[in-house]
Amino acid sequence: MAIEPRAFLTTMETRIGLTPEDKSVMKENADWGSSIAEEMANHFYAYLGRDAEMSGILSATEGRAHRLHKTFIEWFSQMFTGMDNWGDEYAKCRWHIGLIHVKIGIAPQHVVPAMAVVVHEVGKKLKADGKSEELKEALGRICMIDLAFIEQAYVEVSSAAVLKETGWSAALFRRLIATGASDM
Repeated sequence: MAIEPRAFLTTMETRIGLTPEDKSVMKENADWGSSIAEEMANHFYAYLGRDAEMSGILSATEGRAHRLHKTFIEWFSQMFTGMDNWGDEYAKCRWHIGLIHVKIGIAPQHVVPAMAVVVHEVGKKLKADGKSEELKEALGRICMIDLAFIEQAYVEVSSAAVLKETGWSAALFRRLIATGASDM
């Protein structure tokens, strides 16, 4: 049930409506994005640090919080350039980020609100710096694509683990989920 990152990115671009114009406006503002990346990381980790569970995850190993802070700055800046014009490397990187979230135990209940903090804070910064509504919309779309990668990683890892452990077929697993959901 594993995804192919580039195909997933293409699907998400279509579903979310990320356009060539969005990519262009983000690239045009890449220097601005890099200049505010640390500030956005500070907002992001201040938010996460207020939650006892997330604070524990962030400080579970020595240096983790510092490494993740640096990774956030890279991630944020990469949204503006797409690394390779939102191609294979971007997709692989976003998939890897999703897998890391699963690996270190950051539950989905933390991911969506944390991304909302990013969107909110960058929106305030866009307004304060007189940036265009087009840039705000483009950043909102790319954030949702990146969020979709993280969320999909939970689904893929969980599904693969159940299939491996039980020996069930993917079709049986999907049928059991559908049946279980209808009973809730």
